[in-house]
Parts: sequence; structure tokens; C-alpha cells
Amino acid sequence: MTSKPFPTTPIARLTDHNGPVHAVTFSAGTGQYILTGSQDRSVRLFNPSTSRLIQTYSAHGYEVLDLSVSSDNARFASVGGDKAVFLWDVATAQTLRRFNGHAARLNAVAFGGEGDSVLVSGSYDGTVKVWDLKARNDSRAIMTFSEAKDSVSSLEVLGSEIFVGSVDGRVRVYDLGAGTVDCDVVAPGKGVTSVMPTRAADGYLVSSLGSEVRFMDRGTGKCLQRFGGEGFVNEEYRVRSMLAMGDAYAVSGSEDGRVYVWDVLTGAVVHRLWHLRDGGKGEKVVASKKNVVSAVAWNQLKKQWASAGGDGSVVVWGMAE
Repeated sequence: MTSKPFPTTPIARLTDHNGPVHAVTFSAGTGQYILTGSQDRSVRLFNPSTSRLIQTYSAHGYEVLDLSVSSDNARFASVGGDKAVFLWDVATAQTLRRFNGHAARLNAVAFGGEGDSVLVSGSYDGTVKVWDLKARNDSRAIMTFSEAKDSVSSLEVLGSEIFVGSVDGRVRVYDLGAGTVDCDVVAPGKGVTSVMPTRAADGYLVSSLGSEVRFMDRGTGKCLQRFGGEGFVNEEYRVRSMLAMGDAYAVSGSEDGRVYVWDVLTGAVVHRLWHLRDGGKGEKVVASKKNVVSAVAWNQLKKQWASAGGDGSVVVWGMAE
């Protein structure tokens, strides 16, 4: 068992949404605020310490599927069914730019480059595109990667590397500095739903349909640990996972209304936490879109995290007082 305690106390429930919440992220730095993206086509900014809704961002014509916040918290990016990347000014709630070029909905977005100089997006069309935020008069993608044979479901940027998960069951890592791409066949025939690198980028956590979460070694491409069991369900929907507490824990939502926490070292389930308000009433929850806990986000500084659900709520978790 790991010696690091994990926060399991619900400290806030954010309920100002009019549909399932597909994306959640803390603001950069101290993580004082939370941004959420919903099926109701809006992005919302909350203060989790007061559960207060601060701002609503409305420009999307379709559901919002992913969010990324700049390191200075002045801007954020959102993507979804619009086939475009939206770049927002946090203070004015206005879109600064829109980047078009994908042929289908966008599932993932992340800031990258020195000083958050680029945005990286992943689409159902199977491509990953890089957009230059410094080129004011040119909104065309400066790079397009089309190695994926199916929808790009998840991506993360760490330094010069882009980690990309696809429905073709593979994780590809693009090194922009070296101009190389590494490909690991993780879940053939299953479909990757989430990918998150370790802080040292020497491994990554990957989720896939088939109710499996794996911890992979970058150097060998081998699976070091598998997580699942004890009721964990991810068979149909895009469910995301994350590493937390200095990569000591793996955390994932589930289609049964709960969040599962595993010890990375042993692979054992250490917590099963109800996201649903009624705690499932002690009964087995039937998998449905309303019960899916589809996204989680970690705040390293405050040792807090958030879970977002199909029930339209976001739960913020912290240490017991």
C-alpha cells in the first residue's frame, strides 16, 4: 500500500449544468477555479470553495467535449461538435479566435509550445492538428498528423511531446523536437479513451473500452500494471483517467456512477467513491449516459480533484478536515 493518503471527502457539488458534463479542468497554478464543458453547449467557470458560478461562456453550437487552460489563466481553449477550436479570453468571456480545418467533431485539445504558443487538437476525423497562436493573420494548421486509423479520442502535451490516444487501440507519441513518432499497440479492437503521461514522461496511463486501465512503460512499450475489476465498467462511453498524488494513484470514472482509485504500485483498488448524489441507493447502477462519470481532473497544489458526470454535476473532492 502506498503511504500517501488520498482525498476522498466531497467538499463541493457544482450543479449549474443543463446536461451531462464531458470535460473538467482546474485553472493553472493554484487551481483556484474550475472550468467545465457540457452537453448544453456552454463552458462554465466556478469557484469550488464557494460553489459559486462565476461566468458562463457561450459560443458553441454543439456539445463541449474538452478544455485546456493556458499557464497564465488568461485564456482557455474548448472543442466539441463544432469541428473548430475555440480560443477564449477568460476575463471578457469572448472568443479571441476560432481555428477551422477538421472534418468532424473535436474530442481533445491542449496548449503546448513555449509560452503556450500553440494549440493541439484531436478529432473524430483521425487527425491531430497544431495551430500557431502567434500568427495573427493565419488560422491554418501548421502541422497535421494523420497516422491514426480511427477517431482521436484523447491527447496530452508534455514538453515537445504529444501523447495521442485513438479508437484504433494505439497510443502514439509525437516528438516535435526530434521529428519522430512512437506507436504502442495498447488495446487492439477495443479503442483508447484516455491517455496521460507521468510527470517524467517515462510512462503513461491509458484507458480503453473493455473496462481496462493500463500503466505503460515508455522505454519498452510493455504494460507494467493493469487496473480494473470490483465493479469498474467502461464498455461504451469515453471515460477518462488520470494519475494523482505524484503518480502514486490511478483514478478513473466509471459507467456505474462511481470513481475508482487504484494503487499504481500494487494495482489494487483502494477506493470506490460514489459520484452520484444518491450513492446508487446501495444497488447496482445500470450503465447509462446519465450514470457515466466521464472525466476527472487533479489539482496537485491543493491535493484536490474533481469528477464530472452524466448527471450534470461536478463533485470536488478534498482531504477530510
